[in-house]
Amino acid sequence: MAEKDDPTDEEQDMLDGGKYGKRRDYDPSFNGPIKNRSCTDIICCIIFIIFIIGMIACSIFAYSRGDPYRLIHPTDSQGRICGRGELQNKPNLFFFDLLQCAKLGIAVVAGCPTPQVCVENCPNSNYVYREAQLDDNKRKMAICDYDVDPTKGSYEDYKNLVMTEKCAAYHVNSTNIFGRCIPSVFGQLLNQTTAIVSDSGETTENKDGESVTGVNLRDGIKHLANFYKVKQYGERVFEDITASWYTILIGLFVAMLVSLLWTFLLRWIVGVVVWFTMVAFLGLFGFGTYYSYTRYYDLKNQNFTEEFSIRDAFTFDIDYYLSLQKTWLAFGCTSATLLIIFLLILIFLAKRICIAIELIKEGSKAIGHMMFTLLWPITPFLLQILVFIYWGSSAMYIASMGPAEYAVNETQTAEGVDFVLQKLPCQASQKDTSGKLCHFVKYGGDEYSIFMQAYMLFMFFWLMNFVVALGEMVLAGAFASYYWAFDKPKDIPSYPLSNSLYRAIRFHTGSLAFGALLVAIVQMIRVVLEYIDQKLKNAENKCAQYCMKCMKCCFWCLEKILRFINKNAYIMIAVYGRNFCTAAKDGFFLIMRNIVRTVVLDNVTDFILFISKLMITCAIGIAAYFFYQARIPLLSSTVPSLNYYLTPVIILVVGSYLITCSFFDVYNMAVDTLFLCFLEDIERNDGSADKPYYMSKGLQKILRKSNKIN
Repeated sequence: MAEKDDPTDEEQDMLDGGKYGKRRDYDPSFNGPIKNRSCTDIICCIIFIIFIIGMIACSIFAYSRGDPYRLIHPTDSQGRICGRGELQNKPNLFFFDLLQCAKLGIAVVAGCPTPQVCVENCPNSNYVYREAQLDDNKRKMAICDYDVDPTKGSYEDYKNLVMTEKCAAYHVNSTNIFGRCIPSVFGQLLNQTTAIVSDSGETTENKDGESVTGVNLRDGIKHLANFYKVKQYGERVFEDITASWYTILIGLFVAMLVSLLWTFLLRWIVGVVVWFTMVAFLGLFGFGTYYSYTRYYDLKNQNFTEEFSIRDAFTFDIDYYLSLQKTWLAFGCTSATLLIIFLLILIFLAKRICIAIELIKEGSKAIGHMMFTLLWPITPFLLQILVFIYWGSSAMYIASMGPAEYAVNETQTAEGVDFVLQKLPCQASQKDTSGKLCHFVKYGGDEYSIFMQAYMLFMFFWLMNFVVALGEMVLAGAFASYYWAFDKPKDIPSYPLSNSLYRAIRFHTGSLAFGALLVAIVQMIRVVLEYIDQKLKNAENKCAQYCMKCMKCCFWCLEKILRFINKNAYIMIAVYGRNFCTAAKDGFFLIMRNIVRTVVLDNVTDFILFISKLMITCAIGIAAYFFYQARIPLLSSTVPSLNYYLTPVIILVVGSYLITCSFFDVYNMAVDTLFLCFLEDIERNDGSADKPYYMSKGLQKILRKSNKIN
């Protein structure tokens, strides 16, 4: 007969009770998640349903009044959408005088103070209205308002149309960028200080006689020109994805297979796999250090002087950075530092790693008996995608609600700031003396749409956190069923995952909504603080900025603490079926009564699982890097032609990490659940014949526990 070990000081304090409550008494009828339950947090469940109904009502209202097409496509000065209705054949927006945009600077985002009309095609030549003085046929090249015919009347009549902004004084060769006609001066004309010459040799000027040069056009469109650059990079990235999509899919499939293989290895030879992970990570940092310093000395021995300019600091040419000595020196120093830190951590935590290995092994066994738990993360992931799509579409419809709003600058002075500061409401249909100054600003509805957007954002946070909570509680219930089965796997109930899902939805929707609500409120506060911080960025009050940063940090910490408390609360709810507050208190007290074990073992386990994720991701990333650079001889002929070889590499790295997270997050939840169940086990039971431990023999051995054997 095995002797019962004497309790340690920590265990004795736990048994005696204290400020964190007393240990749980032995219950002979308890053998896992309680089946006889009642609904919990009903009031919160009702509130949750009411808020969802409100969200649906907001969406229906927005869908009936909004039109996202307004946000995607450009709008002329009269608020009409290019490419829609009577302007269906005119999808592009033309600005009469982009020099006016230059006077606003960054404020151009509020609207450019020049007439804008929709055109069929952007102009492909340079033109100035004075050309029509000698040749009436040149008027056909003019761009005017929809109801204006520049070919009628004399030249003076045409000139009057230009001066009253019925027709554009000039236009230059332009490019269609997101439906806007932007001058094509990014090349040879970008720094031209002399006036641009029209195709017939005339100096290009606007109606006020200002010369149109490459420089002032650049100033007028420099904020819009960023879209051109983004479009260029976007097109090249899209071309790379199109050319390499099949290799990306193969890479993601390989990442899934490696993750699945890794989970099987954790089940059967967890100790070897974990230590191999540790050594492999050391080897990865070691190889990174060796390779970086080798490249550094190779470049150094080439004896050439590196020239570096401000322009080089903002280049997107990765090969340029990889040709610098300092780049590889920085890589080498970083790798060496991480290598030393990781080695020290490994040495001092070796004993704790052994305990964590046993916890992971027990989690591996649990997953092995319930393989569908590995597929469960797909369900909450799909639900989160649906929530995101629903919220995103609703937000777009809300943003596009309301009628078109117009504003007029009463003075229309040469100072562009007057246009921004002195906007007055007007009607675009009015034909008085200020009609030519009446410009479309935006689609209105701010008096109620801003509150609808805030409400929808809050519901987005609430629903996303609800889905996360549901996923955690379902897994917790399944793994708790495994732990509290005395004779494993014989006593494991049938369909533990399905039963856990049923219990969570049938009895604990209110508790899930309660926990998700707490996190959503904190996230909403963080959004408000971020908005206020953006407004205070240019403020001179350093004290206010400091206080704001402190508040942002505090609420970030509060969110992390709430997530930790919620996770333990969901585990306790899955096991005992109590309401959220009681479960959160019980879980927190249970953790605090075993704080040393919790802090060390839980964090070491999280660290090991994180290293496993990182190892698989790095392996896929390195393999992709060498593959797309055609450095693998056997596969070099299958490498697609790319603009940026890092495009598929980055996609594969991100995708591989998400795939590994879906697998190892199940492990993480398994270990957390089994650990809390283990703490309950040593409180309820003492290893006697009447109160045997439910933990595995491996855990009993590691923790120096044993059951009495008759």
